[in-house]
Amino acid sequence: MADPTNAAEKSTMTKADIVEQVYQKIGFSKKEASELVELVFNELKNQLVTGDKVKISGFGNFTVKEKKERIGRNPQTGDQIKISARRVLTFKPSQVLKTVLNGGDISLLKEGDME
Repeated sequence: MADPTNAAEKSTMTKADIVEQVYQKIGFSKKEASELVELVFNELKNQLVTGDKVKISGFGNFTVKEKKERIGRNPQTGDQIKISARRVLTFKPSQVLKTVLNGGDISLLKEGDME
């Protein structure tokens, strides 16, 4: 895996990479690790589809927001277009994640900031 401090060496973590990490660190078989990861992602999806907020302590919050129908403009022609109503997924990182991403010391965070 790439060093997160080296911007020139960016990579993308996939679901297969997560399965591999569970397999190596927990000791489950690859099939069990895959089933566990699938179970977690399916449960997250199910909660979001029903409109529930997903809060992962020390990581962040996933929420679904309802966007109303509105009028927009085609930037090339200037014509007005109708943008349909839709649901969008938003993610707000926790203070812990923000601190870690910026090289800070999480031990300096207050107890309430740890969520």
